[in-house]
Amino acid sequence: MMGDGNMIRQIKALVKELKAQLPYLPRAFALVYKAAGWLMIAWLVLLLVQGLLPVAMVYLTKVLVDGVARVINEGSGWQGLVLLIPAGVAMAFVLVAMEALQSVARTLQTAQSEKIQDSVHELIHEQAMRLDMSFYDNPDYYDQLHRARIDALSRPAALIANAGALLQSFVTLVAMAGVLLTFGIWLPLLLLASTLPALWVVLRHTIRFHHWRVYNTTAMRKINYYDMMLTWREAAAEMRLFNLGSHFRRLFTDLRTKLRNERVQLARDEAIATAGASLTGLVSMAAALVWMGYRAAGGFLSLGDLALFVQAFFQGQRMMRSLLGNAGEIYRNVMFLENLFEFLALSPKIVGPAQPSSFSGLQGGIEFQDVTFRYYGSETKALDHFSLSIPAGRITALVGENGAGKTTLIKLLCRFYDPCAGRILLDRTDIRELSAHQWHRRITVLFQEPVRFHDTVFNNIAFGDIDRPAQAEEIAAAAQAAGADELISRLPGNYRTILGKWFGGAELSSGQWQRLALARAFLREAEFIILDEPTSFMDSWAEADWLERFRELAAGRTVLMITHRFTTAMQADVIHVMERGRVIESGSHEELLVAGGRYAASWRRQMSGKSTAP
Repeated sequence: MMGDGNMIRQIKALVKELKAQLPYLPRAFALVYKAAGWLMIAWLVLLLVQGLLPVAMVYLTKVLVDGVARVINEGSGWQGLVLLIPAGVAMAFVLVAMEALQSVARTLQTAQSEKIQDSVHELIHEQAMRLDMSFYDNPDYYDQLHRARIDALSRPAALIANAGALLQSFVTLVAMAGVLLTFGIWLPLLLLASTLPALWVVLRHTIRFHHWRVYNTTAMRKINYYDMMLTWREAAAEMRLFNLGSHFRRLFTDLRTKLRNERVQLARDEAIATAGASLTGLVSMAAALVWMGYRAAGGFLSLGDLALFVQAFFQGQRMMRSLLGNAGEIYRNVMFLENLFEFLALSPKIVGPAQPSSFSGLQGGIEFQDVTFRYYGSETKALDHFSLSIPAGRITALVGENGAGKTTLIKLLCRFYDPCAGRILLDRTDIRELSAHQWHRRITVLFQEPVRFHDTVFNNIAFGDIDRPAQAEEIAAAAQAAGADELISRLPGNYRTILGKWFGGAELSSGQWQRLALARAFLREAEFIILDEPTSFMDSWAEADWLERFRELAAGRTVLMITHRFTTAMQADVIHVMERGRVIESGSHEELLVAGGRYAASWRRQMSGKSTAP
């Protein structure tokens, strides 16, 4: 009784899972059709034809077996065999047609599979770029992205392949069932009953495997991380210096061993259950063969009829197993496609207004009014009732210790996030009343850790204003403004030199990469320039060279600089000292030195070489 209760609970759980996944099936086929279109239709037509050809083979086998038996019984010799030539030619034609159509179907399947993968890649990339920065603070997002990108990427193509195989098997199975009906109505029913245990095994283990994959998504991402640390160029130096290789290899091996053992256990359970289901099918076939043999021995069937039955029942069982297997794979693929659809259903939290306000440019300046902000999952406020004015057309510097909230300020100014409380005003217009694209076109930013694009020098700079064709003169002017022109002149291909080791290019120092990022920022002639540690990777000589021309470059523009270097900060018209998300001092360099506060003390320490942080 307890076993029966457990079986009932499993059946109920299975039915519940099926109901939950079925709504994704039409969406999955719509996605596939949109990507592949006529390729899918042509492929399905071929599969229908392929599904009927095995039935033709079975009937031709009957004709040939009966014909040979008749020749033997009548002793007609070659004259009788000549009469069988049309059937033999027809069988040869069917065999050739089966091989030819199979080759054409494989070609069409490959073509549509590639188109489907491209389409899914595009959907994932578009969604990833549509979602705002806050998603990158949530570990659940990385799990969703991993499942969408790794687990679901190939699923649409696999889905259509399984659906096609299922359709082909179904056509063949219906035709074979029609053949078996001529011998008795109970034979198709026996065929169905013999394969039901296999259906149960397929569905049950598909659900178990899917749950296992979802549960272990984070573990799989950790494995990828450990693998990357062991093979990543940027980690290679510290991995060797601090002898971290064995530590990360152990982490990788331990987690892989755990997942491998669990996966093998799942496969073992499925193999045992599949063997039991197969045994049921063999017993059913044996019973049917005994019955048919008894009838043949009694003279009720010809040898051709017996051959027809054996092939029809065997082919029927094979098609039934194939049909159920493909149905299980369709269900498996739909379960993983749920991950893709869940990822595509995510909505950005930063939403532009239905009717964006017009904005002609900064006239008065930017004002933070009582802004409070904390990152996802953090109990600490990055900014706490923060207020600040950034006057238009002037240079403003922010200095302060790490974690004071300076970089958070940049993210809010770029509207990667919205404040939890308070407002950011652009000439009295709330930043949320503008479209993000509208505002981004008016600003340019040098981030503290700029991207190192493994591309040409020219493109590394041109990416600063990708929306318009870059002219060589503009690229050169931006490079000169950033002090990058000299290093570019030393490269073998100048502006056409490929950078980065990924594609065999030239490698630059951190300071040289930073200069290219500065050039990228200067290429866009934006009215508001944000520089996060613009000279952090420069040596003293390079910094002095760049500062000499900085004032000229910034003329007439609004500039916000974040820096730890007072030699850079002193170029600003006004300097704000931040501490724990608030401004504690403000003034020019001279005014702050006279005030004798935190800035003055930090200046003295930095100039004496004891510290580099205010």
